[in-house]
Amino acid sequence: MKKWNDQFDLLVKSRTPLILIRSREEERVETLIREASKRLSPIRLATWDYVEGLKGILNSEGLGARQPMAVLQWLQKVDPSLPTILLAKDFHQFTEDAGIARMLRILSSEFRKTPHTIILCAFNWTPSNDLYDSLTILDLPLPQENELKVLLSNIANASNSNLSKNTLEELTHACSGLSEIRVRQVAAKALAQRGQLSKEDLSEVLEEKRQAVARSEVLEYFATEASPSDIGGLDALKLWLNQRHEAFTDEAREFGLPLPRGVLLIGPQGTGKSLTAKAIAHSWSMPLLRLDVGRLFAGLVGASEAKTRETIQYAESMAPCVLWIDEIDKGFGGDARSDGGTSQRVLANLLTWMAEKKSAVFVVATANGIERMPGELLRKGRFDEIFLLDLPSHQERFKILELHINQRRPNLNIPIETVVDRTEGFSGAELEQTVIEGMHHAFSEKRELQETDLILAATQLIPLSKTAKEQLDFLKDWASSGRARPASISIY
Repeated sequence: MKKWNDQFDLLVKSRTPLILIRSREEERVETLIREASKRLSPIRLATWDYVEGLKGILNSEGLGARQPMAVLQWLQKVDPSLPTILLAKDFHQFTEDAGIARMLRILSSEFRKTPHTIILCAFNWTPSNDLYDSLTILDLPLPQENELKVLLSNIANASNSNLSKNTLEELTHACSGLSEIRVRQVAAKALAQRGQLSKEDLSEVLEEKRQAVARSEVLEYFATEASPSDIGGLDALKLWLNQRHEAFTDEAREFGLPLPRGVLLIGPQGTGKSLTAKAIAHSWSMPLLRLDVGRLFAGLVGASEAKTRETIQYAESMAPCVLWIDEIDKGFGGDARSDGGTSQRVLANLLTWMAEKKSAVFVVATANGIERMPGELLRKGRFDEIFLLDLPSHQERFKILELHINQRRPNLNIPIETVVDRTEGFSGAELEQTVIEGMHHAFSEKRELQETDLILAATQLIPLSKTAKEQLDFLKDWASSGRARPASISIY
């Protein structure tokens, strides 16, 4: 927190009149500001809320209760020899009042000459254009590991919990990404159940993280049993993913490798992009979080940016995890002019986070094409790599058909070479449907599946390679120019 404390201290020393601290943790914000006021003595701290009014100033207790304008007028009259920080709780809810907004702009100008500062604390609030230029925004990150360790140690000592060094380290690491109040709730639950903190609380921490995701409007905790063995072909992609998995280890950090950022999977529908995202999470033993981009843009104007920050916090609270952004081309491929530039701002926030993040969140983005894809997403460095998942080759079609037959009719040995020849241009999903349709033929006649059933099913299905040939050819030409790596060993 030293960096954040230094930033806050500098803002106050430089007479920044209005500061918006973006955070859900009001109690933690107040604690940090109180500590700052001691560092910056003789600056004093006053707090205000609508119900109880002013606190922390002798002879003024309760002033401005239910009167937001009154507390601003009070601060305006405070002598400059008594530098004051005013933490105005929930004050953003009153800024739609024309008089309050005007008074804040007046104070913004006056306080550049006097040592008073107004602090607003909110998370989902987007300031109006009139106030935006007057505010300095400071984001409060979630508690860092050293803060969590101190918090857990204090709770353990207060409850006479005999925490070993290793257990404290494990609990601290597990709580990474949770807010202070969530950590206290987990601890309170542990104390109520067992009377002390212990290693058994690790499962409670994970459950708390899952509950946090469940409260999100745009993230879904996605349970999956898929594995790389469920994917036919894509050997080059599988090899690359194995290498990136190893880069999450402590040995990789000691070697100097950074944490992997993510991968962009591009290809026509049914080529295994979504299945790959699920298989990554399962094989890496990481939670899979699916981001619904459509919900990200739903709601009030200005809410999308707040939802983006919330999504990032939830994802980081589950780290190490896989963040799956499905059909990212549809989510960010619209005309920015039609939404006031919201999609561009949200995309910029995501890309900045991906480039600068220090958490073990591996982003898997999928797209069906590049026609609507923003150029920012396709530039080198946004993702660790971009892969093209093309239609399966002859060998891959054999593996995919064999895989689906074995999954549904184990120990059934039938020739499929002719079927493989007849399904050129079929996607993985279309090959799966071929097997299912063939099984319907066999089941309707009360007999075992035969090769002829699969051949018949293949002749009745019109593949995407025929209905969208131009689009697929364009995608392959784009990838072959060096802009994306083939997901298969021999794709061309």
